[in-house]
Amino acid sequence: MKKLFIVMSGFMVIGLLAGPFFLETTTVPQAPVAEPKTEAAEDAGASETVSYGSRYTEGDVTYSLEKEQPLISYDGGDHWQDVPLDTAMLFNGEYNGSGQQLIDGSYAFDQNRTSFVYIEATSNEPEPVKLLTSFDHGKTWEEQTITDEFYSLRFRKIAFPTENFGYAVLSGGRTMSSELTAIYLTTDDGRTWQDIGRPDTERLVYDGGAIDDETAFLSYGTINPQEPTLYVTQNGGDSWEQSAIDATPEYSGVFVTAEMPFQEEDHLAIHIGQGPNGDYEGGLVKGKFLSEDGGQTWTFDKVVEPDETT
Repeated sequence: MKKLFIVMSGFMVIGLLAGPFFLETTTVPQAPVAEPKTEAAEDAGASETVSYGSRYTEGDVTYSLEKEQPLISYDGGDHWQDVPLDTAMLFNGEYNGSGQQLIDGSYAFDQNRTSFVYIEATSNEPEPVKLLTSFDHGKTWEEQTITDEFYSLRFRKIAFPTENFGYAVLSGGRTMSSELTAIYLTTDDGRTWQDIGRPDTERLVYDGGAIDDETAFLSYGTINPQEPTLYVTQNGGDSWEQSAIDATPEYSGVFVTAEMPFQEEDHLAIHIGQGPNGDYEGGLVKGKFLSEDGGQTWTFDKVVEPDETT
């Protein structure tokens, strides 16, 4: 009996010593952190969640390009839905962007529209340039064709300044410092497009667009520009002429890259930047110029800070 008591006491001591060891080395499963569901999953009552990765917000739209298909949200990321498009198609062409964030100008987001520019493949043959557009916050989508044929897309920019009216500026087929530029207009929300021609130049386009279906602009000079080169049409592309820009002697050679003009009260205004090598006041300030004749001539107004040009 005494021996049995000694044996049992030994087991109790061992248990007291080993218990803390097992408690410390046993991993307790952590409760999973819930990730936002896509609307399709919520509608179906599914429990599958989606990881949105890096996300970016433009106006009322938040998007992520981490998946094979883009994801968009209209409520800041609480609910997500798929865009019926391969993410890679947003970056096809000669210029591919970062692959993580949409290429500047390649989309149009507002309260009534969500549009993405894309091409289905990159090849040595001309490819269609298309828009994928939703007018109902992603419930339905329309495929729209800007042009059936375009070579090696580099620059792409779309915008819809007014209801139903929009423009697209495309460039491609680049060889060294030359390329083809085209500007297209639509008056039916992007369902049909018209090529309105271009100035007689093959320089690399920097910016462009249209004020309305008669007045449009194309700005050139991306490689060491010495002065702004801006062309304007006031007859829907039937003819183009180079704008005269009076930079005043003080700013000659400083402001050299003209952005797209915009309507301001009863006249047009434009911001002209310093290009890739500008160093005046840190290289970020721009010159603001005004036009009273629809963009044919421009006079210097003032220097503007970066936060005044966004």
